[in-house]
Amino acid sequence: MTARHLLVMDVDSTFITSEQIDLLARRAGREAEVAAVTERAMAGELDFTASLRARVAALAGLEEGAIAAVRSELEFTPGALEVVRRCAGAGWPVALVSGGFHNIIDEFVADLPIAYVRANTLVVSGGVLTGEVTGPIVDQAAKERHLREFAAAEGIDLAHTIAIGDGANDLDMVRAAGLGVAFAAKPVLVAAADLVLPGPRLDDVLTHLAGTLAPLPGDG
Repeated sequence: MTARHLLVMDVDSTFITSEQIDLLARRAGREAEVAAVTERAMAGELDFTASLRARVAALAGLEEGAIAAVRSELEFTPGALEVVRRCAGAGWPVALVSGGFHNIIDEFVADLPIAYVRANTLVVSGGVLTGEVTGPIVDQAAKERHLREFAAAEGIDLAHTIAIGDGANDLDMVRAAGLGVAFAAKPVLVAAADLVLPGPRLDDVLTHLAGTLAPLPGDG
Protein backbone atom coordinates (compact mmCIF):
# COMPACT_ATOMS: atom_id res chain seq x y z
CA MET A 1 0.00 0.00 0.00
CA THR A 2 1.40 3.39 -0.97
CA ALA A 3 1.80 6.05 1.69
CA ARG A 4 -0.58 8.97 1.80
CA HIS A 5 1.08 12.23 0.77
CA LEU A 6 0.28 15.94 0.99
CA LEU A 7 0.57 18.21 -2.04
CA VAL A 8 0.97 21.96 -1.47
CA MET A 9 1.10 24.33 -4.43
CA ASP A 10 1.75 28.00 -4.95
CA VAL A 11 -1.01 29.68 -6.98
CA ASP A 12 0.18 32.57 -9.15
CA SER A 13 2.33 31.44 -12.09
CA THR A 14 2.16 27.89 -10.73
CA PHE A 15 -1.44 26.70 -10.36
CA ILE A 16 -2.70 29.55 -12.54
CA THR A 17 -0.91 31.22 -15.43
CA SER A 18 -0.95 34.82 -14.18
CA GLU A 19 -0.24 37.02 -11.14
CA GLN A 20 -3.43 38.19 -9.48
CA ILE A 21 -2.04 41.51 -8.35
CA ASP A 22 -0.73 42.33 -11.82
CA LEU A 23 -4.22 41.80 -13.26
CA LEU A 24 -5.70 44.09 -10.61
CA ALA A 25 -3.02 46.68 -11.29
CA ARG A 26 -3.86 46.66 -15.00
CA ARG A 27 -7.40 47.65 -14.13
CA ALA A 28 -6.08 50.38 -11.85
CA GLY A 29 -3.81 51.77 -14.58
CA ARG A 30 -0.71 50.89 -12.51
CA GLU A 31 0.35 47.71 -14.30
CA ALA A 32 3.92 48.59 -15.25
CA GLU A 33 5.06 49.78 -11.84
CA VAL A 34 3.35 46.95 -9.96
CA ALA A 35 4.63 44.27 -12.35
CA ALA A 36 8.18 45.55 -11.91
CA VAL A 37 7.89 45.20 -8.12
CA THR A 38 6.36 41.72 -8.49
CA GLU A 39 9.26 40.61 -10.66
CA ARG A 40 11.85 41.84 -8.16
CA ALA A 41 10.02 40.19 -5.25
CA MET A 42 9.74 36.84 -7.03
CA ALA A 43 13.43 36.97 -7.88
CA GLY A 44 14.23 37.46 -4.20
CA GLU A 45 15.47 41.02 -4.59
CA LEU A 46 12.79 42.55 -2.34
CA ASP A 47 11.17 41.51 0.94
CA PHE A 48 7.83 39.98 -0.02
CA THR A 49 5.72 41.53 2.74
CA ALA A 50 6.97 45.05 2.10
CA SER A 51 6.60 44.62 -1.64
CA LEU A 52 3.07 43.24 -1.26
CA ARG A 53 1.96 46.18 0.85
CA ALA A 54 3.48 48.60 -1.67
CA ARG A 55 1.77 46.91 -4.60
CA VAL A 56 -1.59 46.71 -2.84
CA ALA A 57 -1.32 50.39 -1.90
CA ALA A 58 -1.21 51.17 -5.63
CA LEU A 59 -4.69 49.63 -5.92
CA ALA A 60 -6.35 52.12 -3.56
CA GLY A 61 -9.61 53.41 -5.03
CA LEU A 62 -10.07 50.52 -7.47
CA GLU A 63 -13.73 49.50 -7.62
CA GLU A 64 -14.65 46.24 -5.91
CA GLY A 65 -16.05 44.90 -9.19
CA ALA A 66 -12.47 44.55 -10.42
CA ILE A 67 -12.11 41.49 -8.15
CA ALA A 68 -14.78 39.52 -10.01
CA ALA A 69 -13.49 40.81 -13.35
CA VAL A 70 -9.98 39.57 -12.59
CA ARG A 71 -11.35 36.23 -11.38
CA SER A 72 -13.03 35.78 -14.75
CA GLU A 73 -9.64 36.28 -16.47
CA LEU A 74 -7.82 33.57 -14.55
CA GLU A 75 -6.70 30.44 -16.37
CA PHE A 76 -5.44 27.22 -14.86
CA THR A 77 -1.91 26.27 -15.82
CA PRO A 78 -2.04 23.43 -18.35
CA GLY A 79 -2.20 20.18 -16.40
CA ALA A 80 -3.16 21.82 -13.08
CA LEU A 81 -6.62 20.26 -12.95
CA GLU A 82 -5.17 16.87 -13.84
CA VAL A 83 -2.79 17.13 -10.88
CA VAL A 84 -5.61 17.98 -8.48
CA ARG A 85 -7.83 15.21 -9.81
CA ARG A 86 -5.09 12.59 -9.68
CA CYS A 87 -3.80 13.42 -6.22
CA ALA A 88 -7.15 14.06 -4.56
CA GLY A 89 -8.52 10.95 -6.25
CA ALA A 90 -5.76 8.91 -4.61
CA GLY A 91 -6.77 10.26 -1.21
CA TRP A 92 -4.04 12.86 -0.93
CA PRO A 93 -4.98 16.24 0.55
CA VAL A 94 -4.23 19.07 -1.87
CA ALA A 95 -3.56 22.59 -0.59
CA LEU A 96 -2.96 26.01 -2.12
CA VAL A 97 -0.81 28.68 -0.50
CA SER A 98 -0.87 32.03 -2.24
CA GLY A 99 0.69 35.44 -2.06
CA GLY A 100 -2.48 36.45 -3.92
CA PHE A 101 -5.90 36.97 -2.44
CA HIS A 102 -8.73 35.03 -0.85
CA ASN A 103 -11.07 37.59 -2.46
CA ILE A 104 -10.16 36.19 -5.87
CA ILE A 105 -8.96 32.64 -5.52
CA ASP A 106 -11.47 31.12 -3.08
CA GLU A 107 -14.40 31.29 -5.46
CA PHE A 108 -12.23 30.31 -8.43
CA VAL A 109 -11.33 26.94 -6.88
CA ALA A 110 -14.52 26.38 -4.86
CA ASP A 111 -15.63 23.41 -6.98
CA LEU A 112 -12.28 21.61 -6.84
CA PRO A 113 -11.28 18.92 -4.32
CA ILE A 114 -8.85 21.20 -2.51
CA ALA A 115 -8.55 20.71 1.23
CA TYR A 116 -6.88 23.98 2.26
CA VAL A 117 -6.43 27.47 0.83
CA ARG A 118 -4.28 30.14 2.47
CA ALA A 119 -3.92 33.60 0.90
CA ASN A 120 -4.00 37.30 1.72
CA THR A 121 -7.17 39.35 2.07
CA LEU A 122 -7.77 42.69 0.37
CA VAL A 123 -9.65 45.28 2.41
CA VAL A 124 -12.74 46.63 0.68
CA SER A 125 -14.71 49.56 2.06
CA GLY A 126 -17.50 51.56 0.45
CA GLY A 127 -17.27 49.48 -2.71
CA VAL A 128 -13.58 50.20 -3.36
CA LEU A 129 -10.23 48.70 -2.42
CA THR A 130 -8.57 50.66 0.37
CA GLY A 131 -5.04 49.74 -0.70
CA GLU A 132 -4.56 47.57 2.39
CA VAL A 133 -4.55 43.90 3.33
CA THR A 134 -5.89 42.48 6.56
CA GLY A 135 -4.72 39.54 8.64
CA PRO A 136 -1.41 37.68 8.58
CA ILE A 137 0.55 37.99 5.34
CA VAL A 138 1.19 34.78 3.42
CA ASP A 139 4.89 35.27 2.84
CA GLN A 140 7.83 32.92 2.45
CA ALA A 141 7.89 31.86 6.12
CA ALA A 142 4.11 31.49 6.26
CA LYS A 143 4.08 29.11 3.30
CA GLU A 144 6.45 26.74 5.09
CA ARG A 145 4.44 27.11 8.29
CA HIS A 146 1.24 26.19 6.48
CA LEU A 147 2.92 23.17 4.87
CA ARG A 148 3.83 21.90 8.33
CA GLU A 149 0.39 22.79 9.72
CA PHE A 150 -1.43 20.86 6.97
CA ALA A 151 0.87 17.84 7.35
CA ALA A 152 0.29 17.75 11.10
CA ALA A 153 -3.48 18.11 10.70
CA GLU A 154 -3.54 15.23 8.22
CA GLY A 155 -1.15 13.00 10.16
CA ILE A 156 1.31 12.98 7.26
CA ASP A 157 5.06 12.85 7.84
CA LEU A 158 6.94 15.81 6.39
CA ALA A 159 8.94 13.33 4.29
CA HIS A 160 5.68 12.55 2.48
CA THR A 161 4.97 16.14 1.47
CA ILE A 162 5.36 17.71 -1.96
CA ALA A 163 5.62 21.48 -2.48
CA ILE A 164 5.48 23.14 -5.89
CA GLY A 165 6.28 26.79 -6.58
CA ASP A 166 7.98 29.20 -8.96
CA GLY A 167 9.56 32.06 -7.02
CA ALA A 168 11.55 33.20 -4.01
CA ASN A 169 8.39 33.31 -1.90
CA ASP A 170 8.24 29.51 -2.21
CA LEU A 171 11.81 28.84 -1.07
CA ASP A 172 11.14 27.78 2.52
CA MET A 173 8.30 25.37 1.75
CA VAL A 174 10.18 23.83 -1.18
CA ARG A 175 13.21 23.25 1.04
CA ALA A 176 11.10 21.84 3.88
CA ALA A 177 9.01 19.42 1.80
CA GLY A 178 9.97 15.83 1.21
CA LEU A 179 9.96 16.67 -2.50
CA GLY A 180 10.47 20.33 -3.40
CA VAL A 181 9.52 21.16 -6.98
CA ALA A 182 10.47 24.26 -8.98
CA PHE A 183 8.00 24.81 -11.81
CA ALA A 184 8.92 27.24 -14.62
CA ALA A 185 10.80 28.88 -11.80
CA LYS A 186 13.13 31.74 -11.01
CA PRO A 187 16.82 30.77 -10.68
CA VAL A 188 16.77 31.27 -6.90
CA LEU A 189 14.16 28.51 -6.53
CA VAL A 190 15.67 26.24 -9.17
CA ALA A 191 18.87 26.15 -7.12
CA ALA A 192 16.99 25.00 -4.01
CA ALA A 193 14.61 22.43 -5.51
CA ASP A 194 14.82 18.64 -5.57
CA LEU A 195 13.01 18.51 -8.90
CA VAL A 196 12.96 21.14 -11.66
CA LEU A 197 10.14 21.17 -14.20
CA PRO A 198 10.54 23.67 -17.06
CA GLY A 199 6.81 23.83 -17.85
CA PRO A 200 4.49 24.53 -19.50
CA ARG A 201 2.50 21.54 -18.12
CA LEU A 202 2.09 21.15 -14.38
CA ASP A 203 1.02 17.52 -14.69
CA ASP A 204 4.58 16.63 -15.72
CA VAL A 205 5.04 16.21 -11.96
CA LEU A 206 2.80 13.13 -12.05
CA THR A 207 5.49 11.22 -13.92
CA HIS A 208 7.78 11.71 -10.95
CA LEU A 209 5.06 10.66 -8.48
CA ALA A 210 4.08 7.50 -10.33
CA GLY A 211 5.68 5.25 -7.75
CA THR A 212 3.83 6.83 -4.84
CA LEU A 213 0.36 7.41 -6.33
CA ALA A 214 -2.02 4.49 -6.01
CA PRO A 215 -3.96 3.71 -9.21
CA LEU A 216 -7.36 5.34 -9.44
CA PRO A 217 -10.41 3.09 -9.79
CA GLY A 218 -10.72 2.27 -13.47
CA ASP A 219 -7.11 3.16 -14.31
CA GLY A 220 -5.40 0.76 -16.64
